[in-house]
Amino acid sequence: MRSFLFGAFLFLFIGTVKSQSDSVFIRKIADEIFQHSTAYNNLHALTKNIGPRLSGSPQTYTAEKWGQDALQRAGADRVYLQKAMIPHWVRGGKDQATLISGNNRQTLAVIALGNSVSTPAKGITAPMILIHDFDELEKRKSEIKGKIIFFNHPFDMNFVWMFNAYQEAVPYRVFGASRAAKYGAVGVLVRSMSSSTDNFPHTGAMIYNDSFPKIPALAVGLRDADKLVATAATQNSLSLFISTNAHALADTVGYNVIGEWRGSEFPDQYITVGGHLDSWDPAEGASDDGTGCVHSIEVLRALKAAGYKPRHSIRVVLFTDEENGGRGALAYSSEAKTKNEKHIFALESDAGGFTPREFSFKGTEAQMKTIRPLLPLFEPYGVTTFSMHGAGSDVDPLNDSTGILVAALIPDSQRYFDYHHAANDVFENVNKRELELGAINMAALIYLVDKYGL
Repeated sequence: MRSFLFGAFLFLFIGTVKSQSDSVFIRKIADEIFQHSTAYNNLHALTKNIGPRLSGSPQTYTAEKWGQDALQRAGADRVYLQKAMIPHWVRGGKDQATLISGNNRQTLAVIALGNSVSTPAKGITAPMILIHDFDELEKRKSEIKGKIIFFNHPFDMNFVWMFNAYQEAVPYRVFGASRAAKYGAVGVLVRSMSSSTDNFPHTGAMIYNDSFPKIPALAVGLRDADKLVATAATQNSLSLFISTNAHALADTVGYNVIGEWRGSEFPDQYITVGGHLDSWDPAEGASDDGTGCVHSIEVLRALKAAGYKPRHSIRVVLFTDEENGGRGALAYSSEAKTKNEKHIFALESDAGGFTPREFSFKGTEAQMKTIRPLLPLFEPYGVTTFSMHGAGSDVDPLNDSTGILVAALIPDSQRYFDYHHAANDVFENVNKRELELGAINMAALIYLVDKYGL
């Protein structure tokens, strides 16, 4: 019994010492980032010098060059490009919509959804039908032909984690046009995917069902959406005019930008950390996902500056085309599988640069065995939860193809959808301190996974 007790004490003592040494090193990472971070300046350069980075646009390639330069400055041993064929959809000009009530006309704040087709040159004018959800659409399907459908499905404000509200509402943006076209609608207007109090319309990808006609689809700002609802409650005969020049061009070439830091013990085993370089076109793509890119670059820079020597090779990946098809993520996972690369772990940041709250993982309980005891090391820096609610679209394909554990940084979600895919997603709406806290937590997680494995 005495021998057993001594062994248990020794195990606890060694574990405590290990935890203390990790805590000291993570504090060193934090000091380095707080005092010398390049993330905020990198974000300024990406957003202000390059701006919107819609897949296939000229800014796509300017941003790729920026990414290569930033990774080289951060100290990557090797920086290279990985080819992917990406969609090339263009807005083609100003999107317009007008509410028509008798002789009264009211201009609405709108934006075409990504992948929408154009209207005829003169636009479309048709009666409006207000629909709250797909169940109501089915009940009123006999009324839909020849109409413009206004899908008014607000975020459910009872959710605390606003990504749940987004996930519940976003099918109206993604599938609403084809669901309405099935019954003869000639156009769709969708309440923006946001809980904000402003009137910025929010774009984002939509998907057509090829079994039905492709009809133009636009999003409307929340204040104007509420005006449409209020007007419809008092007047029976309302029409909408919509106009957009949006259209798709042939697929084009884009590139994942990859910076590699070679491991000292297992150079042929990889840990990935990344964000996506592309953004929608109304704004600068600061929170979606400039912050994820500069977070990931800062992980590399800070670990090197802190004197760390990685056991595994660490790859920073600035993914192309997350917003409009995820072709960059598919190219990365496909090449990893084709080359039979050994991947250990992958982490992404694609939920903004706000105060970090948790890491969400996708994998097995066995894979989480090493991770779960590490949570107390993150609590001083804002992360208090390790969940298994899934990761994100740029690292999910690695889990699908190789089965590795993947994860996402989850910052506070209250403000993210104020800016998501809208014209106010700009550098000025990112807080430097919050941005740096995200980088600290990501660097700490990469350090611990590299040190202890999975």
